Amino acid sequence: MSRVLRSSPWTARAWALCAGLAAGLAHPPFGILPGLLGYALILALIDRDSPQPLRSAFLRGWLAGVGYFSISVWWVVEPFMVDAKTQGWMAPFALLLMAAGLALFWGFAALAYKALKPRGLARVLVFAGCLAGVEWLRGHVLTGFPWDLPGEAWPAGSAPSQAASVVGAYGLSWITVALAAAPAVLFGPVSRRARAVAAAIMLAAFAGLYGFGVARLAQAAQTPASAPLVRLVQANIDQKEKWRPENLDLIFETYVGLTRRPGPTPDIVVWPEGALPAVVDDLLAPGSPYGPRLVAALSPGQTLLMGANRAELGPNGQPRYFNSLLALRREAGSLRVTGVYDKHRLVPFGEFMPLASLATEVGFRSLVHMPDDFTAGPPSRPLSPAGLPPLQPLICYEALFPGLTREGAANQGVRPAWILNVSNDAWFGVTSGPLQHLNIASYRAIEEGLPIIRATPTGVSAVIDAYGRVEPGARLGLGALGVIDRRLPPALPATPYSRHGDLAFLVMLLASALAAAAHRVRALGGT
Repeated sequence: MSRVLRSSPWTARAWALCAGLAAGLAHPPFGILPGLLGYALILALIDRDSPQPLRSAFLRGWLAGVGYFSISVWWVVEPFMVDAKTQGWMAPFALLLMAAGLALFWGFAALAYKALKPRGLARVLVFAGCLAGVEWLRGHVLTGFPWDLPGEAWPAGSAPSQAASVVGAYGLSWITVALAAAPAVLFGPVSRRARAVAAAIMLAAFAGLYGFGVARLAQAAQTPASAPLVRLVQANIDQKEKWRPENLDLIFETYVGLTRRPGPTPDIVVWPEGALPAVVDDLLAPGSPYGPRLVAALSPGQTLLMGANRAELGPNGQPRYFNSLLALRREAGSLRVTGVYDKHRLVPFGEFMPLASLATEVGFRSLVHMPDDFTAGPPSRPLSPAGLPPLQPLICYEALFPGLTREGAANQGVRPAWILNVSNDAWFGVTSGPLQHLNIASYRAIEEGLPIIRATPTGVSAVIDAYGRVEPGARLGLGALGVIDRRLPPALPATPYSRHGDLAFLVMLLASALAAAAHRVRALGGT
């Protein structure tokens, strides 16, 4: 590393880009965990002296972010290729702008760190606080986009990932960055004693992280035989074929056929986000042939949890469109709607277009196949459909957000027994996106101590226990057609994170601030 730090400014910038790439490759599906050492190289490069230290620190942090996010979000080009004729030209701009824009957060983290001028062992705490702090901002500024937080590099369900049950994904990001950046101290201008102390603390922290996780996983409970039986339906409908009008009947029959597949009779059937390429109100309207066919597909007492696009008239008399989850219960010869959840957190540019009037003038529009953008639903809340344990819906993008289930429980005054994540990962195509999304969503199970039922049209669908582990044999991968029949795994008692949210993360940020302040006090005392 010392040779890297003595390299020319342009070489140092190239190393910053490579360090970010390495950190990005630590995330699933790549899973190259030694890539986490990229954080140590980033810290060392930011610490490197230069004639314009603040500007150089910002540039190196930004370049590291460009590398990181180029790996993390390269799948963003795929949605634009669904309708390549009209939207394909946007794909390279989307990747460039997204990676460069998200990297600004890392640039500002590096700038803040350099401005604080920490020394010695405090460097690690201050760096972790700056980077984890801007990652929190990334998850909250405007609509937020907390995709691939540093703490989510650990495979969900692994021993290190269990710390999220206490500190959440943001707190685990602080821990991860601090541990991964600590080796930079070994190459810095510190005494031999300080190096020994840093190594001991780092090893003890790793041992604690793994030890806590192993102990927590050893407490896993068995699923009771009386738990509801759930059938996840994955119809393997390619996004490029889905919106052709002539395919509606074939798509509907594919879902119905899988719903009625021979086997144990499920209590709950789950179809993924926006399963059918039509507004559900039209499909279930009197006189539509699809309503009776859907009734016939279900047994009396069964509930279909269907991801659907629905419409209603707004205050101005114009239709508004919602990305929704409907609970439909078969009763005698009809279906009864026992619950409706409208997606609250919508995807910018995908489901709605920020600055819509300006964007339309330059040729941009959202990717939804609706006459207009989606409208956001009310704040998150659990659903309690008739005959089912209460559940928290997370529609696609919503599964990225730590604490959304906790917020919903507070809004409703009811803790759900499980999380239902319906998602249309067909937008990602055969990229890293669906596998990353599965890992990210699984962290919501760890944080809340709740199982997740996850349904997608093309993969990855899975049953995930309250520890974030995909249950054996309960996964349908990319491009698979089929069903998963599995009893709903049990919920755990409320976790520290579900009770206190990001309080532990706030304490970590406070520790970083105190480390920076202590250095300042010592520096002033020496003058």
